[in-house]
Order: sequence, then structure tokens, then C-alpha cells
Amino acid sequence: MKPRLPRAILLDLDDTILNDSGSIDASWQEACRPGALECGLGADILYSAIRKTSAWYWSDPERHRIGRLDLQTARTEVVRLALVELGIGDSEVAEKIGRVYHDKREASLEIFPDAIETIEWIRAEGCRLALLTNGSQGAQRRKIETFGLARYFDAVFIEGEVGFGKPDERIYRLALKTLEVQPSEAWMAGDNLEWDVAQPQKLGIFAIWIDAAGDGDARLGQVKPDRIIRKLSDLKHQ
Repeated sequence: MKPRLPRAILLDLDDTILNDSGSIDASWQEACRPGALECGLGADILYSAIRKTSAWYWSDPERHRIGRLDLQTARTEVVRLALVELGIGDSEVAEKIGRVYHDKREASLEIFPDAIETIEWIRAEGCRLALLTNGSQGAQRRKIETFGLARYFDAVFIEGEVGFGKPDERIYRLALKTLEVQPSEAWMAGDNLEWDVAQPQKLGIFAIWIDAAGDGDARLGQVKPDRIIRKLSDLKHQ
């Protein structure tokens, strides 16, 4: 049965509309092969060190905020720190590995199947749409332009353009004000439990979590989404 939509929906971009994280492992593995040769390491050893360091680096909210505004620099720093842990202080090699990884990630971006069809359906149902995405102006605008997404949204809010991003409550309030709706008249949908669920709920927005992996029970903790779906196109069904 087709669901009744609200007056407005706020949508996340990365890992909601675009498959941004699906190539992480493959991209690191490709970057590590030539890098490991230069370092005299096994590629698996370098890969493990980088993945461990990456998990640590991005776990801190403030490092995350700063790093996502300059991803290439952040990714290179992750490699540098991983190499230091392995007893290698070669910044040139770190830069090479970081650049290869960054380029592989950017080149592997793709739109999820049925994402555009779902967005077109939302628009056809008379629902207003805003795109809320964290990251730098340049990187996020490139994604939006590459996939021709801007024309589907009544408003687009990029952290690097606006000056603040999720989970700062100002970004949600700005979106609601721009779309001329109250929190109770809006949904937020995305893959991040804090940014797309917990914080919107505090403002009275109905929050939908996209649990692509289907392992939500193990990850939810204290956060209780109003609805859980596996992919954006699930919005079309009750």
C-alpha cells in the first residue's frame, strides 16, 4: 500500500542517494598494493593498519567535522598516522597512497538503483524536498552536478556552503524554514543514526533510518528511529 507522505522530506546524500561507502575496502586495497612495495611491507599489513587508524580518526566528532571539509588531506593524514604506527615516517609515500585512495573513492561513486525514480515519485506526490549534506562545497557540489540532482530539490544545503551542518540543529531549522513547514510536517531520511535520526527527532521531525546492511538491532543503542528501511525506494511502500 502506498504511504501517505508529509508536506516535506529532508534527504541525506551520501549512502542515501549515492553509494559513497561501498568502495572503501576495494579502494584502500588498490592504494595499498603499490604503497606497500615502496614501504617494504605486505599489502595486508599496511591495509590493516590504515583501516584501524581510519576507524580511530573518524570516530572523533571534531576530527570528523574538520576532516570531511577537506577529504584528501584527511585521508592522507590517516595514511601518515598508520605508517608512523608501523615505524615508517615517509610523508611522500603517505601522500601517494592517500591520493590514490582519494581518486579511487571519487571515481567509484554511483547512484543507488531506483533512487532517482523514488525522488521523482516524491515530487509527483506534491511533497517538497530538501537535500542536507555534510562536507565541503566543492566536493558535494561536484556530486550533485555529476548526477544532475539539483533539479529535484526545492533547496540544497551543503555544510561547506552554509557554514554549519548535521547534527547542528540550525541546518534542520533552516531547511524547515526554507520549505515553509513545521517539524511535525516533515520527515528526515538518511543512513546516519545521529545526524539523520536522533537530532531530527529532538526537533519533532519524523526520522527514518536507512539500514542498508540490515544489522540495525546491533547498532541502534539508545536511538529509536520512527521507521527503518533498507533503501530509499522502500519509502514507496508502507
